[in-house]
Amino acid sequence: MTKRTGTDALACGEDGGTVVSVGDGWESDDGGGGARRPEDGAGKGVVAAFGQTLKTLRLREGLDRAEFGSRIGYSAATVASFEQGRRIPSPRTIERADEVLGADGLLCVWKEEVERAQYPVFFQGMATLEKEAVELLAYDTLVVKGLLQTEEYMRAVLAMRRPPLDQETTEQRVTARLARQDIFDRTPSPLLSFIMDESVLRRPYGGTDVLRGQLEYLLLAGQRRNVEIQLMPVAAEDNAGVNGPFTVVTRKDGKRFVYAEAQGIGSLQTDPEQATLAHARYGIIRSQALSPRESLEIIEGVLGSL
Repeated sequence: MTKRTGTDALACGEDGGTVVSVGDGWESDDGGGGARRPEDGAGKGVVAAFGQTLKTLRLREGLDRAEFGSRIGYSAATVASFEQGRRIPSPRTIERADEVLGADGLLCVWKEEVERAQYPVFFQGMATLEKEAVELLAYDTLVVKGLLQTEEYMRAVLAMRRPPLDQETTEQRVTARLARQDIFDRTPSPLLSFIMDESVLRRPYGGTDVLRGQLEYLLLAGQRRNVEIQLMPVAAEDNAGVNGPFTVVTRKDGKRFVYAEAQGIGSLQTDPEQATLAHARYGIIRSQALSPRESLEIIEGVLGSL
């Protein structure tokens, strides 16, 4: 099989092959918004080129960093970070900068590449797929799925990483993960199904208050018409998901992809046969799990006991 980076394999539209990259627990430590840091060397190159373009356009307009920053809602120091490639502006900030600088879309063409740079190389393909998904199926066993996490829960889980993450990396991952959650409000709405082990509800990561907030959020998310949340009961005698967590994404063109991550190794599977098998496996897991209604009742019960 041919091995490529996630973005290469998807961009080429290949049906076969497996993308495997050594990572650092982006999603499994479940792995936008304000200022972010590029995650890898390739991303830094993109962000640096964007920053130079931003600086050139600012100087063309005769604006110093302080004045430009005030117009887009940032300090002069943050503008400097954008221009020097040390921070990644959000898509909305890029749009605002384009407007203020009269760039006529020159900055906006960078939005997708700059946004992708916030993720590790091995997760970039998956991040792109989430934006294109018409269906996303996720099975998790140790933590709440990143797409369903509250900010407090994210920080609690990230704080448990060993070796510890530095503060800047933690902030970058929190903002990036929160940005991914716009999948819930996208139009047209993708179909989203999440199955998690019942034991996840009883793990007080970050303390009781953090868990309480997370359970409340799950109840709200489970009420969305395009979202189903199910629990695999700890008493279940059959579980087709014993090999661990995975996510299946289906694009509009009908192609399916499988993403799995464990112990810092991320794998995006592009082989259609493997994707079909994973989709079928998820269907079996779904049939073995509690129904969405029963699952929400269990979540309410755990919440009430805290």
